[in-house]
Amino acid sequence: MVPDSLLAALLLVFTLVDLAQDVTFPGHTFVPHDALAYTATTVMIGVLAVRQRFPMTVMFVVLCGEVFLLIQDHRVSGEMFAFLIAVYTVAAHLPLARSMLGGLVALLVLIVMVVVSGQESGDGFYTLVTNLGLVAGVWWLGRSLRLRRSYLAELEDRAARLEKARFSDARTARVEERSRIARELHDVVAHHVSVMTVQASAARRIMERNPDAARESIETIEQVGRTALAEMRRIVGVLRTERDPAAPAAELTPQPGTQDLTGLVEQLRETGLAVQLEVDGEPRDLSTGVDLAVYRLVQEALTNSLKHAGPHARAWVRLKYSDRALTLEVADDGHGSSEAACNDPGPGHGLVGMRERVALYGGELRIGPRAGGGFEVRARFPLEVT
Repeated sequence: MVPDSLLAALLLVFTLVDLAQDVTFPGHTFVPHDALAYTATTVMIGVLAVRQRFPMTVMFVVLCGEVFLLIQDHRVSGEMFAFLIAVYTVAAHLPLARSMLGGLVALLVLIVMVVVSGQESGDGFYTLVTNLGLVAGVWWLGRSLRLRRSYLAELEDRAARLEKARFSDARTARVEERSRIARELHDVVAHHVSVMTVQASAARRIMERNPDAARESIETIEQVGRTALAEMRRIVGVLRTERDPAAPAAELTPQPGTQDLTGLVEQLRETGLAVQLEVDGEPRDLSTGVDLAVYRLVQEALTNSLKHAGPHARAWVRLKYSDRALTLEVADDGHGSSEAACNDPGPGHGLVGMRERVALYGGELRIGPRAGGGFEVRARFPLEVT
């Protein structure tokens, strides 16, 4: 609105200054401008300030002003600019049918005006062709810019929809992964509680005849209870969903851990991926949750290597134990895997699951291309100081 008002004001000032001058051409003298001419000129140029809100109305006002000035035999230098701006506005801001109607009306009025004025000047045909080409070009320019704006708006809308869909998919993947983690941790806690129950029952039965064995059972109950409480704290805040009734046998299977990495590596070798397993440092007893998280990270990372690393690729798994942390590195030397692995097109949303598991235990995770080619997953889990 403000740019249009500024444009109308500048054009009006220019036109009024021109109106104040007496203009004559060889063979023709225009009628001196009177108050009516000034009023008509001010109206037909002033309405350009609202041209984007009322394109068709503005164009008809401009055309009426043109016809009036022609009938009164007034020459106004700015009226042609106002005419072209009105035609452009109709083409750029109205649908195709209405813009074509406005363009045809403008061409008809222009033809009549050029024919009438050309009879006196003698160059009507040349002026007609020139003005028709100019008006048609301005209309086409406005139409092309409208189509371009519509195309860009559609691209922006599509990008917004895709971004929203991707965000929704990522959120769904996080919820699903948290549900899976919660189910696994629930099974871990249930196992610890079962151990505590068995140990408590055994301690009660042998307490009188074998106090030392009963004391060991009670110490076991204390240790297992602390572990169960730690896992329970991690479950808080993690979404709990219904169990999958389609796979009850899988939930009865003991949860895997670092002791099962050797078997996992062997399975991957049988599929054709050359995998090496290295352990640095003295292995420590990990909490069941961390033990399970390490296994799942290795499983997901090697699966991605198998899918994306390409033929003849090698992969390796390194576990480094220290007093304060366990560092896990899974990498491959494949080519073309980085982008595919980062996008993670599979339905499992494995990278989301990795981040959820590491964050659950206060760890750090780095996922990305490896220097020299290939892909790398590096995780660090803090451990209790022994």
